[in-house]
This record gives sequence, structure tokens and C-alpha cells, in this order.
Amino acid sequence: MTGLTRDDVLKAVGHADDVTIARIIASGATITELAEAQAWLANDEPLMNAGRPLATGRTRELVDILSELEPADDDEPGQLSPPTVPQD
Repeated sequence: MTGLTRDDVLKAVGHADDVTIARIIASGATITELAEAQAWLANDEPLMNAGRPLATGRTRELVDILSELEPADDDEPGQLSPPTVPQD
């Protein structure tokens, strides 16, 4: 499998700045991993109830990147959440 292209990311995410697109591509993830990360972000409860293990590896990295695009609960609609600092 090959890595993601800019077009792949734009088709899947639809709204991302160039830095975020570059981070997603640089993760080395595949389109399948990107789709899985989006599924986790959309609704993780059914995935956990189905016995799916929590996202790990590149999928987890994508979940973290994509979650930065989602508005926080206390943000106004259309506002991006502040970036999170990765913990070592």
C-alpha cells in the first residue's frame, strides 16, 4: 500500500490547512488507516462495543491530528480547538 496524497487527504477530510495535511501525509498512514481514524472520531462507542481495540500506531496519530480540527465542546461553532502538545 502506498502513503496518502494531498488529494486523498482533502477528499477524506475536506477541511484542513496545509500544515495539517502535511502532518497527515508525513505520518506514513494509508487511506485505510485514515478511514479508521475518522470512524473513531465519528463515534468511538460502537467500535468499542464491537470489541475493537483502541486505535494505535499511525491510526492513533491520525486520530490525534484530526481531533485538532474538531471544535471543542465549549468553543463556538466553526472555531478550531487549540493544538494539543504531545506527551512523551
